[in-house]
Amino acid sequence: MGTPDFAVYSLKKLIENNYNIVGVITAVDQPAGRGKKIKMSAVKEFALEHKLNLLQPVNLKDPDFIEKLHALNADIQIVVAFRMLPAIVWDMPPFGTFNLHASLLPQYRGAAPINHAIINGETETGLTTFFLDKEIDTGKIILQEKCSIDANDDFGSLHDKMMILGAGLIIKTLELIENKRHNSIAQSDLIGNSTSLKPAPKIFKEDCKINWKLTAEEINNKIRGLSPYPTAYSYIQAVNGEQKYYVKIFNAEIIDKTATFEKEGMVESDKKNYIHVKCKNGYISIKELQIEGKKRMSTQDFLRGFDFSGKWSF
Repeated sequence: MGTPDFAVYSLKKLIENNYNIVGVITAVDQPAGRGKKIKMSAVKEFALEHKLNLLQPVNLKDPDFIEKLHALNADIQIVVAFRMLPAIVWDMPPFGTFNLHASLLPQYRGAAPINHAIINGETETGLTTFFLDKEIDTGKIILQEKCSIDANDDFGSLHDKMMILGAGLIIKTLELIENKRHNSIAQSDLIGNSTSLKPAPKIFKEDCKINWKLTAEEINNKIRGLSPYPTAYSYIQAVNGEQKYYVKIFNAEIIDKTATFEKEGMVESDKKNYIHVKCKNGYISIKELQIEGKKRMSTQDFLRGFDFSGKWSF
């Protein structure tokens, strides 16, 4: 059971390891893009390509879907980046249902664990397989594997690393369950009285706006954690002008320089090579950006086509 590319790699790994996939459950086709054309999920495309039995339920409690699911006679169900399942679904197979989650549970429960780990400045995260239970991301842990977060990692690069590690962890988990050697651990056993749990809720557009009053490190981590999607953004405006431009920022770095502006969000540029933005304790240098109506580009390419005369601020 899965929907995006992250889940495809795990499905591919299962096929390569000769597991018998009796069914693939994925999201219904959805309108996407500016033209709102109907688009299949990445998992559906892969399933069709490999002629796998496919189900796309709208309602996971629908009697017709439950009947079809039961008829598959699956030994086990594996969930990777899908929806919350009702008990009638996850409790169906004899060996249960396990989920692959992109964090070291119980930390970063929720829909966006990779993003939030980077945004919070973590240098290490990991993956967890766990049996599904009534509450989301709270079931008994089967296996975990750590993954470093490098200083230059953004959401895209860390996603791809974890996608590969996660697929391998699924195979290891299946081998343990097959051979009845798994020893699942309750998450409550890992939570002490002083443990502070960090959540990973779904990220909405308003969460992606940059607050230039934060530190350079906090801003850079936010840009990394949201790049390339859903992308950190801000609005740039000439100090004496009225028009605001919506700008997505994909890549930046912290620079060490003496502040010439007191106000956060003020911009320094030589109009050829760099855009530096004042923040709480220094400057951020923007490396890649996208202004409304244009494509993603380097700062140098952006400055060649944008009139940066006068003073500007975010």
